Amino acid sequence: MTTNNSTPPKTFLPQHGHYRHLRVYQVTEMIYDITFYFTQHYLKKGDRTIDQMVQAARSGKQNIAEGNQAAATSSETEIKLTNVAKASLEELLDDYEDYLRVRQLPQWGKPTSPL
Repeated sequence: MTTNNSTPPKTFLPQHGHYRHLRVYQVTEMIYDITFYFTQHYLKKGDRTIDQMVQAARSGKQNIAEGNQAAATSSETEIKLTNVAKASLEELLDDYEDYLRVRQLPQWGKPTSPL
């Protein structure tokens, strides 16, 4: 019997952990970095919104990573963590919209295609 050395052997649990290569993770990492910069430069020190925005951005990023790791053993957990990430990023979006609204600044339109 011949073996094909180019295909990895089958394992009981699928291999995961390459979340840093996922586009969604890379985008959420940028969102975190931008949010951190924004809160440090455009909000007053001591504003409770700073912690809320940074934590929402962090939660979005971290739950993508956690969900990807959990996928090896539970698709249900992966989906739940992905939904937590989505909810955190929605909360962050609301904070950015609040910032613009209370300062009577214009909002950009929603993107026509998903990230």
